[in-house]
Amino acid sequence: MKKKICFVIMGFGKKTDPSTGKTLDLDKTYKNIIQPAVLLSEFECVRADEIQDSGIIDRSMYALLIQSDLVIADISTFNPNAIYELGIRHAVKPFSTIVIKEREGRVPFDLDHTRTFKYTHLGEDIGSDEAERCVKDLSALINSITKNQQADSPLYEFFNSIEPPKLPEGEFKSIITELADKEKHIFAMVEKAKNLMEENDFSNAYKYWDKASKIIESETYFVQQKSLCRYKSKEPSESLALTDALNIIEDLLPSIDPETLGIIGAIYKRLYLLNNDVEFLNRAIENYGKGWNINENYYTGENYAFCLNLKSKVIEENDEKIYCNFEAKKTRQKIIQNLENEVNDDEFVNRTDMKWIYASLSHCYLSIEMNDKALEFENKFLENSLDWEKETFENSKKQLIEIIK
Repeated sequence: MKKKICFVIMGFGKKTDPSTGKTLDLDKTYKNIIQPAVLLSEFECVRADEIQDSGIIDRSMYALLIQSDLVIADISTFNPNAIYELGIRHAVKPFSTIVIKEREGRVPFDLDHTRTFKYTHLGEDIGSDEAERCVKDLSALINSITKNQQADSPLYEFFNSIEPPKLPEGEFKSIITELADKEKHIFAMVEKAKNLMEENDFSNAYKYWDKASKIIESETYFVQQKSLCRYKSKEPSESLALTDALNIIEDLLPSIDPETLGIIGAIYKRLYLLNNDVEFLNRAIENYGKGWNINENYYTGENYAFCLNLKSKVIEENDEKIYCNFEAKKTRQKIIQNLENEVNDDEFVNRTDMKWIYASLSHCYLSIEMNDKALEFENKFLENSLDWEKETFENSKKQLIEIIK
């Protein structure tokens, strides 16, 4: 029996929802919810971003939108390609289209009238209980709509006499054959790059992100990771690697993406530490500050506060010194407030970044001289940390003590 095809249209990597300022790792949505639910329903799963030769919708994309037995469109973060492709699907197929989105984000345009499957995203990952619920419920929905074949396209709901276009079966088969190797190629490339980053092999990871960004030139996530790996490689020298990384990521400017702003901030921070040029520090503060104000990410906020304290040590103007230290303290207090709320949330045990939240709380409490609380969260961090993670924590702690004393 021929396996049915589910075509998934959605963003790739980490994207920021403009309505909430929350950054979502959409790859985790795909891997933890969509793909398992599709496979459980005995469909072959094909993801749109994995088959593109470029950022432009092409012949194969149109064919899959017309002919796929099922399309799942994740419109979280208002990904423009996903919304455009959903519109095409609604125009060419009366039924078997599922729209999903992250629960907090606002539904754009007239999609408010469309039945939408909603899920909760923690930002970095999907909680295990939520993933289990969603896989079960989404699989049941897939089985229901493919069995009943009731119109879910607004166009065909209103005008049921319209005949949808058809693609000759032979032409569709040839397109699917062409896509088979390509889909495996880009997926494998991205997975290999991520694995190399986990092994701290940033030089080779950079090469894979470079290849991926040439295949899909418009994919922001690939450019971000390429820049990140370039500066972390420190080859052939740290200064040159940082300069190259800056040139790479400047292709994404201007930007309100916290991930992009965080990487730019990190590059300028490293350039300052290498060269002691206060203009590099000012630019680090500018980019970290923008990122922090968009979504109050604790990592960005910590770096913003650290750079402000650093600047207070190297400038002469007393009023500006006072402002820098005041803004740094206010930022850390807000981080503490946000993260304490996270720790007390029922879903906190499912966070993949739990230990780093403990680390941030420890450092922030240390900076405002609440040493007992700092030690409490330091001990929680150390309970399940690897040696390199402990080393990173201790280095950051030493830098913080030096800068606030």
